[in-house]
Amino acid sequence: MKNTIIVFALLITFNLFAADKWAGKAAPGFDIPDQHGVFHTLKEYKGKWLVLYFYPKDDTPGCTTEALNFSKDYKTIQDMGAEIVGASLDDIESHKKFADKHNIPFTLLADKDEIMSTAYDVVKKVPLMHYAKRQTFIIDPNGIVAKFYEDVTASSHSKEVINDLTQLISKAKLSKADISTNGFEKDK
Repeated sequence: MKNTIIVFALLITFNLFAADKWAGKAAPGFDIPDQHGVFHTLKEYKGKWLVLYFYPKDDTPGCTTEALNFSKDYKTIQDMGAEIVGASLDDIESHKKFADKHNIPFTLLADKDEIMSTAYDVVKKVPLMHYAKRQTFIIDPNGIVAKFYEDVTASSHSKEVINDLTQLISKAKLSKADISTNGFEKDK
């Protein structure tokens, strides 16, 4: 019984740390083309919050659901001072068809060579096939990963991101206010 409790405690601890394996780390840079062949880098999002989500395959049921929900919430997320970028191992042409078919208003990065997906450790390799795991990173305006989602449910993920982004932005504003206020001003 005692060994079972120890194993259970270790599993819980491991899962807590696994979920936070990216939080507080610098996001890997990238230079990858979008659905129009235009290259994007992490640096162009400096000063903004970035929701970078990886997904397995264009125009498949779960990936379409996730993209449509992010599309529906795109204006809300932009109004928060954030940008959405999707990425998969599909090529430019596949992304263009997918974006055009579903009126996806945000950037879809074509990581055909797996460079970006490898840097973010999201590549899943199975016999005869590689794909990006459905995982999301919220990156703060300084390029630091503020939140990492290892397990994503496509149908509810956009709302989850909005809730977490709201909290992260509020926390960042509070921290900024604390830094700009010294002890003497608090006593006035």
